[in-house]
Amino acid sequence: MSVTNMITDLVDRLAGQGQLPPYLYLANQRRFDPEQDWVYYGGPTWDEAELNAALTTLLTGKWLVSGEEVARFEQAFSKRCGLAASLMVNSGSSANLVMLAALKARYGWGEQDEIIVSPVGFPTTIAPIVQNGLRPIFTDIDFNDLNFSLAQVEQAITNRTRAILISPVLGNPPDMDRLQEIATRRDVMLVLDGCDSLGSRWRDRELAHYAVASSCSFYPAHHICTGEGGMVSANDRELVRLARSFAWWGRDCFCVGTANLSAKGACGRRFECRLAGRDTPIDHKYYFTNRGYNLKPLDLQGAIGLAQLAKLDRIHAARRRNKQRIAAIFAKHLGALVSSPDERPQAETSWFGVPLICHDQNLKRQLVAHLEGNRIQTRNYFAGNILLHPGYQDLGDPDRFPLANQVLDRVFFVGCHPAYQEETLAYIDRVVGDFAAARNHEPGGGA
Repeated sequence: MSVTNMITDLVDRLAGQGQLPPYLYLANQRRFDPEQDWVYYGGPTWDEAELNAALTTLLTGKWLVSGEEVARFEQAFSKRCGLAASLMVNSGSSANLVMLAALKARYGWGEQDEIIVSPVGFPTTIAPIVQNGLRPIFTDIDFNDLNFSLAQVEQAITNRTRAILISPVLGNPPDMDRLQEIATRRDVMLVLDGCDSLGSRWRDRELAHYAVASSCSFYPAHHICTGEGGMVSANDRELVRLARSFAWWGRDCFCVGTANLSAKGACGRRFECRLAGRDTPIDHKYYFTNRGYNLKPLDLQGAIGLAQLAKLDRIHAARRRNKQRIAAIFAKHLGALVSSPDERPQAETSWFGVPLICHDQNLKRQLVAHLEGNRIQTRNYFAGNILLHPGYQDLGDPDRFPLANQVLDRVFFVGCHPAYQEETLAYIDRVVGDFAAARNHEPGGGA
């Protein structure tokens, strides 16, 4: 029996027994049961294609770690985004780490040079700045879209500022026209943490085109998933080569797969390297030009990525459709008590989730408890103000960012997963309607 037939048979048997894992439940469109199923905020859109790609590569592939399938995925991802080169690593967090390391090396940034960033979001947007010997400069946010305030971004620029690190909130970009104008006029770079925003566009161009380098994540909750995984992309091939060196132990060699078996390697000079003051040749695979890490993915993750990339357009369209419908449900039942930021006219956002801003802290607590109690997953807008957390308190005074401090009190998000069905949306409508009805019966309730 072929690998494909084995996988198909296994999936069919598990489906018949009601034992499919959540990611296959979502991908295979089994009817949503409002009496028992959870509305997951995220999860992979995998089916037999991804399982077949992974197991075939594992069982018959030429290389186990970061081999030819990863190389094919890197090339296909670059082509899909319209960029020159990409590097796959083991996570989006690692992508941020080596992207900033490569930028620092490529452009000669000094210790404690400054990177402007929002204090609200996921910690691995900010931690790699510090880990690379750079200094994060924070600005408060704008509640219209929850991104950083562009007026404050410009005010924060000094002669030590090297870059502005953009992390679009749940995929929704800030005003990229204004941001690009600020960066050009003040001679600083734009760098994109695109882990939540794969597929988002501004004026019909991928957001990565507005940045000197960009990262992406393939964690299970994100737009496409390879189990874990991330990508660094740029039009500057030398920048990506540096990122690869940092991700591959700091070595200079870039051979993958069967190129490792060649006497000369892919570079054509495998045994022609010399160490300073030494005559003896050294294998290029053991010639180290940077202090790096081991952040390689498995080759089967590259195979999964290729299968996922083929679904990206459908995923993008479904996420956009579901975001609008779910935001409309909350608006219908709760009116001005809950708002959901929308995209700007120039943007085409590939939504990671549906951001919801509550009128006050008490409303958020009640609404989140009601949704979770009725099997609708919610998430905070990640860390809120990162400066409130023990691991980041030395980076600044959180009280300087009063709007960022309101995020955990008033903001959360629900999913807009591409596999949501009409039954799923009807269930969300019913649950939010029940909350509004109960609130209207309370003294002083109502919208």
